[in-house]
Amino acid sequence: MTKNKKDPNSGLEAIRNKIDSLDERIQELISERARIAQKVGMTKQAGRKTTEYYRPEREAQVLRRVIDRNDGPLRDEEMVRLFREIMSACLAQQEPLKVAYLGPEGTFTQAAVLKHFGHSARALSLATIEEVFHEVEGGVADFGIVPVENSTEGTVNNTLDMFVSSPLLICGEVELRIRQHLLATNNKLDKVERVYSHQQSLAQCRAWLDEYLSHAERIAVSSNAEGARRARNEANAAAIAGDAAAEVYGLDLIVSNIEDRPDNTTRFLVIGRDLFPPSGHDKTSLLLSAGHHPGALQELLYPLATHAINMTRIESRPSHRQKWDYVFFVDVQGHAEDEVIADALTELEKVASLFRILGSYPRAVL
Repeated sequence: MTKNKKDPNSGLEAIRNKIDSLDERIQELISERARIAQKVGMTKQAGRKTTEYYRPEREAQVLRRVIDRNDGPLRDEEMVRLFREIMSACLAQQEPLKVAYLGPEGTFTQAAVLKHFGHSARALSLATIEEVFHEVEGGVADFGIVPVENSTEGTVNNTLDMFVSSPLLICGEVELRIRQHLLATNNKLDKVERVYSHQQSLAQCRAWLDEYLSHAERIAVSSNAEGARRARNEANAAAIAGDAAAEVYGLDLIVSNIEDRPDNTTRFLVIGRDLFPPSGHDKTSLLLSAGHHPGALQELLYPLATHAINMTRIESRPSHRQKWDYVFFVDVQGHAEDEVIADALTELEKVASLFRILGSYPRAVL
């Protein structure tokens, strides 16, 4: 007698059916969340803009709880990305947020927009950091995203300089792991005569270029995306850029991850017109100046030290008021509304010749 053999596909079919059932429940819950978000908008006053519903401190709290709850198997980054997109889509039911960024399409700054605001936001590509500030100041864009520092190459001075004269505030920050790739239409390294990229990216890949493409001319352009565009249109040319640029400009990935440091990360600032309440995990950025006398800088920093406040960054830049006159950009942990921070800032304001809170905002979640 022949024994009945178990169909090997029956177990797989049962798993697929369970996945289908879970997908239905997930979709129902997402739709329910969207309806509730819609009701929140309906309870607000008519005619209010989407920016008045956007609460970065609330979103940061939600995403931190996502991380706290996550037991795998998906990584924290993947879970955060999924929830970010759900929140982005729900918020866009009223009207998509308009976010200006340093373009063109395919830059790392665009990737920072998508990471922070999700794909439901309307991204506005602009040619310069100055234009990003101006479009937000004029109300054409609700928010802007600009690079401020790279872990390998340091500060983006244009961004800091804009804060000296701009009334805009910092509403958030984004940390983006920067993976640089060599892109071209010809996959032979010995055929590459020119490498195009932004000056920062060329610097971030200096050691790799010295070793593998020492014969090639390095040409700095306005953005990685511009470098990718040129590499697409020129024979024997390559570009250093990210995955998005490769996709947008139809280039092949010749060598991946050519950055000199494996932890290469760029920090971006979200700029807007309003201050927001504390999230519980915040950072405050200050614009300060001291008088020209011995111990002036020490006087500025003393209130932070006496209140045991952690200063995470300090940079000096020309004030553009007169020659040899400088301002300081200082980041500290905590929110300006926190009691300890508020007390320290009150004391600091008394000794500073220039004192301005550039923003108190949620620290980057991931």
